[in-house]
Amino acid sequence: MGVIVGYELMKLGAHPVLFEAGQFGGRLRSRAFEGAKGVIAKLGGMRFPVSSTGFYHYVDLLGIKSAPFPNPLTSAARSTVIDLLGQTYYAKTLNDLPPLFREVANAYDAALEDGANFSALKQAIRDRDTKRIKEIWNPLVSTWDERTFYDFIASSDAFQKLSFHHREVFGQVGFGTGGWDSDVSNSMLEILRVNVTECDDHQRYMIGGVEQVPRELWRHAPDRLTYWPKGTSLSTLNNGATRAGAMRIRGLTNGTFEVTDQWKRVEVFDAVLVTCQSHLLSTQIDTEEQLFSQELWMALDRTRYMQSAKTFVMVYRAFWKDKDPDTGGDRMSMPLTDRITRGTYLFDNGPDKPLVVCLSYSWMTDALKVLPLFAEHRVDLALSALAKIYPSVDIRNHILGDPITVSWEADPNFLGAFKGALPGHYRNNHHISGHFMQDNLPVHERGIFMAGDGVS
Repeated sequence: MGVIVGYELMKLGAHPVLFEAGQFGGRLRSRAFEGAKGVIAKLGGMRFPVSSTGFYHYVDLLGIKSAPFPNPLTSAARSTVIDLLGQTYYAKTLNDLPPLFREVANAYDAALEDGANFSALKQAIRDRDTKRIKEIWNPLVSTWDERTFYDFIASSDAFQKLSFHHREVFGQVGFGTGGWDSDVSNSMLEILRVNVTECDDHQRYMIGGVEQVPRELWRHAPDRLTYWPKGTSLSTLNNGATRAGAMRIRGLTNGTFEVTDQWKRVEVFDAVLVTCQSHLLSTQIDTEEQLFSQELWMALDRTRYMQSAKTFVMVYRAFWKDKDPDTGGDRMSMPLTDRITRGTYLFDNGPDKPLVVCLSYSWMTDALKVLPLFAEHRVDLALSALAKIYPSVDIRNHILGDPITVSWEADPNFLGAFKGALPGHYRNNHHISGHFMQDNLPVHERGIFMAGDGVS
């Protein structure tokens, strides 16, 4: 977000100066396996819905190639295995699974329609009909702001007609990208936002890693600039490198701001735009208290971030495409499971490159289980779980090099993977998201702005 903001400000004729703590590009983080060019572990954001047209504007501008993400029950995944309560089900589409799974999917569709006027809300968004959106959305805020996602599921007529096991399956396997049990305590408004904007559908990944987006945008010279000469880029405006991480922000009496970086370098700016994780403003960056109201400080500090852990290995060939002699299906499929791995994803880089397996992608409690463990221990746990699903597949024998893993809650610059609002947080979101409208703010609170995924 910081790079995008800087890029757009540069086009308008401003001189943005970027401060960066830790790795460039925020949560759009990719890491290459040693000795293998272009073989990437997708540590941060890794699947991007086509409904995110703002994001794809920059992807297309930079000429970055993408491909369908191998989500369960999509053609990109080839095949899927649902492993639940020790039972496994092989499928290429939802219709290949037992009726139980279709009942769960249909029940959620019905719950959204009955409880959230879902089709009408989606159509209003497509039409950009703000008046109609508010007619539908405002009553939903009153109804669901203080109620959880699980409450929505459990109290819906559609799920009331089904068994508790149906709700259990919904949590473990879910819809779209997989199980949603990690989100059951979230506000239903947070989940509805994801569903209605199709953020969990028609997803793609960036070939070569999504970190290309911020890095290429940093070097990109726009065709049209308001003030700067042709060929200007964020990189040239910043002399080829970002400043070190900001450690102190102070407002001055003349309306400007004093920013101190980690090397004690002090600079003065006309305005400050903050895109870091919101908790850093009160824990790592010495931010002058009077810059925000107490209501806004509470909203920033109460913003909830969800945990996330991933573990990747590099393999020398796509062994999962081998045919199982007993079933005639793929030797290994994209598994969704209630085991510790939760979701495992198989990435094919083509015939001339090593390939990548995301052995485990887990959230919240499942992510915390592996938080203190070294990479090799995480791999062993994942392989042990997958061996119970695929007892005849020797994944370990195909692994090359060292594993790559991440726990976002352990990164001091992030303290979590992404925002997940709890019941009652809509007021906090309103304070944060509307902060850029500063005409009615006291003078000492103007000129510092917020953006980033904690604000969106």
